[in-house]
Order: sequence, then C-alpha cells, then structure tokens
Amino acid sequence: MAPVPNTPSSVLGVTPFMIVQRIFTVLTVGLVIGAVTAIAAIAFVEAVLWLNDLLLVSSYAKVQSGLSPMVLLAITLGVPMCGGALVSFIVFRLAPIHRPAGPADAIRAVQLQTSMPDTRSGLLVTLGALGSLGVGASVGQYGPMVFFGAVIGGLVEKLKLAVPNINAIAIACGVAAAISAAFNAPIAGLVFAHEAILRHYSMQAFAPVTIASTVGYVVANVLFERAPVFVVQTGVSLHVPEFAIFALMGLLSGVVSIVYMRTLLAGARIGGRIALPPEARGAMAGLAVGLCALWLPEITGLGQYTLRFATIQGAFGASEMAMILVGKIVLTAICLGMGFVGGVFSPALIVGSMLGGLVWTGLTALGMEGLAAFPVYVICAMMAVTSPVIGAPLTAILIVFELTRSYELAIASMVVVVFSNVVAFRFFGRSLFDRQLFLRGCDLSQGRAEAQLSVLAVRDYAVAEAPIFDVSLDQAAVRTALDAHGWSEGYAIDATGVFRGYLRIIDLGEGSSAPVSDILRPAQLMFDADTSVRDAMRLLKDFVGDAIPIVDRDSQHLVGVVTEAAIVRAYLDIVAKLRNEEHAGL
Repeated sequence: MAPVPNTPSSVLGVTPFMIVQRIFTVLTVGLVIGAVTAIAAIAFVEAVLWLNDLLLVSSYAKVQSGLSPMVLLAITLGVPMCGGALVSFIVFRLAPIHRPAGPADAIRAVQLQTSMPDTRSGLLVTLGALGSLGVGASVGQYGPMVFFGAVIGGLVEKLKLAVPNINAIAIACGVAAAISAAFNAPIAGLVFAHEAILRHYSMQAFAPVTIASTVGYVVANVLFERAPVFVVQTGVSLHVPEFAIFALMGLLSGVVSIVYMRTLLAGARIGGRIALPPEARGAMAGLAVGLCALWLPEITGLGQYTLRFATIQGAFGASEMAMILVGKIVLTAICLGMGFVGGVFSPALIVGSMLGGLVWTGLTALGMEGLAAFPVYVICAMMAVTSPVIGAPLTAILIVFELTRSYELAIASMVVVVFSNVVAFRFFGRSLFDRQLFLRGCDLSQGRAEAQLSVLAVRDYAVAEAPIFDVSLDQAAVRTALDAHGWSEGYAIDATGVFRGYLRIIDLGEGSSAPVSDILRPAQLMFDADTSVRDAMRLLKDFVGDAIPIVDRDSQHLVGVVTEAAIVRAYLDIVAKLRNEEHAGL
C-alpha cells in the first residue's frame, strides 16, 4: 500500500533526528561550497589578469614594457601560438577525458544523475581555460568558473553522505556560487542554478543553493570588495511606442544568437576534421589570436575594456561595432574549435553589446527622437543575445536588475530577452549547452525522464532465468522445461549462441521427440544489445507476447531476454525518482 500523504516521518523509517541531521548536512554543504567556489572564482580571475600583464597581452602592459615595436610584434604573435599549443597538450593529452569541458558537463551530471568528470580532468581543463584566457584567446571566463564550481560541488559525491540527491544539489551550489561571485548577483546565481542546471525548484535544493549563492556574493562583494562587471548609472525613461522597438530588437537578437551558436558548432566540426595534432591546431588558433590582436584587439581576450566602452555613446563608430560583432563571433569559433578552452558567455556579451549599439545608432541616424539612452539598448541586446546561449532568460533579466538597480531597465530587458528566446528556442533549441549534449548522445529536449531512460540499456533488465534452449533439443524436453519455468514461450539458440527464433508452448507436441527447430517462429520484435529503455518503450507499442529477445547486432548472439513488465517498471521507477526529487523537502 502506498504511504498516506503527511504520514509522520518516523512511520516511514525516518526519525526526527535523521531529518535534523540531513538539514544540517545540506545547509553546511551549501555554505562550504559557496565559500570555496567564490574564493576559487576570484583567484581564477586574478590569475588571468596577472598572466595578461606578465605575458604582455594587455595593452597597458605593452605600453609599460618599454620594448621595441619588433619585440612587441614577436610577443603578440608568439605568446598566443605557444599558449595554444600548451593548452591543447594539457587538455587533449594530459586530461583523462581528452576534451574540453564546461557547463554542459554540469547539466549532464545533474540531469542524468551521473558523476562530474574526474577531479584531475576538472583541474587540468580549468588550467587550460586559465592558460587560454591568459594568452588572450577569445573565450569566456564565466564558463570555466561555472564548470570549476560544479567540479568542487561534485567532490561531495566522494563523501558518501546519506542524503538523497545531495550530489546534484552540491553541483548546483557550486554553479550558483560561481555566478554570484562573478557578477555580484546572488539572485541571478540562485536562479541560474535552478533554471539551467537543476531545472526544478524543490525546497531540498532551494535552501542550500540560496546559501551558496549568498555566501559567494558575500565573499566576493564584502570580503574582497570585487567591482561589478559593468555599472550603468543612467536615468531610464521609456515610452510605450519604444516597447515595439524592443520587441523587434529582441527578434533580431535571437537571430544573431542563433548565428553565434551555429558558428561555434561549425568551428568545432571544422576543427575536429583537421588532421593535425592538437598542439598544431592550438598553435594555429593562437596565430589567429595574435593577428587579430594587431588588427582588432577589441575582439581578443576577456573583453572587459570592450564591454566598458560599449556602454559609452560614441566610444565606437558604427563600422567599428559591426567589425567587432562579426570578428568576435568568428574568432571565438576559431579559438574554441581549434584547441583553446573557455566559455561562451563573455563573447556573447560583447556580440550583444555591439548589436545594441548598432540598433540605437541606426535608429538615431533615421531621425527617430525620444529614444531611451544609448546604454539601455546596449544592455538589453547584450542580455538578449546571451540568454539563449546559456538557456537562462530569467537569469539574464536578473543580472540586469542586480547590476543596474534599475527597475525600468529590467522591464525593457525583459521584453527584448523574451522575444529573443522565442526565436532561438524555435529555430535552434533551449541552449548551446543542450545542443552540445545532444551531439554527444544526450537529448534533454523531451525532459529529464526521457533523457535518463535513454542511457539505461535494456540488457541490464534481462531476466536472470529466461527459458533459452538449444535448437537441437526435442519438443518434449522443451515443454517440460517451460512448464518448470512457468513461461509460455521459449527462445532457441544454436551451438554457437546465435539466436534462431522463439517457440510457443501451445505448438509443442506433448511427448514429441521432434526437434524444436520444426516449430520455431521469427521474433516479432528484437532489441539490440545497446537499445535503451526509452527506445524499447516506443518499440513495444504494438508488441504482444511474454518477452523480447536481446540480440547482438554484429554477431547475432542472444544476449538475454527482457520482459515487457521489466521495461515498464524501469520507466515507472525513473518517473517516481524524479518526482520525489522535484518535490523533496528539507
């Protein structure tokens, strides 16, 4: 009998002491992970800035160096080339996963309830991201910070804490703290963890993630007094007709966001097809960075100065904004596709800021008057381009509100962001991260249950004592065995284990010495050894029978037999587990 709702916990085997212990454990996890992740995020940013100065990547460091133009030219080209080769060696040779990693890995670990990449891979990939940003590659810093926060949270799995869902909660805590510390935006960090990583709002997760995000903000903003990414102090005066312009700009932002994401994916495909060692590809990407640093330095590196100038009217001309927009997309695709490691959030911010500036400049050139201030368009487009990339529209709106403290600006950004996400979702998908996971065989578009069922193989649910017989046996012997098993069907294999067909007990002659090969039937349905439970559920739609044979595609050997009931139970178990997780309390 199912437990009655609101049944006392002690009746269900959970004592009040256990509840208190779980609450203390979960909240402590949020507190510790929040503090550790915030410190790590700050250290990461400071290390990048230190490397930029040490390697003469920043313009200020070059001016202060006093070196000759030829030496500076050699450094500008040589540093990113050597850095690209070194980063590729670290990530593709030394890291056990042999690939870059990022927020998509955190989403996969939480949604499929699996582990994060191993600690060594996490550290080496983060080191690769540090090196990429340190030599001026056009990649983002927030993706690596989010990933490393998730890696820190993933370490909780090793503690074997007796708390349901603690691993997913700990990963979300690390992600929330990283966003909070990076943007000085604790509410945005909290919402991003739930919106993009957990994708539910259970109280069991909400409380510790809130603590982690708050601690991340306190550490960054109070303890270390970190300045926000950008601060805009301007009076925002909006008029009703202008909201139509914001809606149109949102549609345009969605198109630009799709172009940005598709270009990144194309860069990854092209980079993967280049038959060169990883180090050579990394050096090639580094050369592209160096050449761009000579021609258009605004599209290289972190882009913090580009972002700050982007909100200043007149800092860039229309042609400069167009070049930065296109150049940033292309160079980011080259860097990420050819071996550098980093995020996609920061480049998207720059792309969006240039788009907003171009829209405002174009409208004023057409003679439109009474528009909101230039920074309003820049910030709205910035978030409208970025939010579809990360799949977190609410987070983007909250970042605007927390950084500007402007209710009017948040309302304007809300309109632009929602129209952008409508376009991007319809013609691309939920986010770049979800598309990356799809290309790796993890489809989250149909929900968490479908995704988890897609990684469960039916062979793991095969019946231990299935009635499998040698094709040479006589019918009487097989009938006796089926009676003993209590089955009405049997499955025949030859001496090499190859599946030959199935038989029904009603076709067996009682006491007959005829071989069963005379009455074998071809299977109505067969599963491959790698068939998932999700695919099996769909294939069972018109099936009638006791069980389904599982056959190796190549050898045609019978791997096992699975019943329809076992597949349905697997589905119901996943649905129940997810329901309990999404409604769990402290």
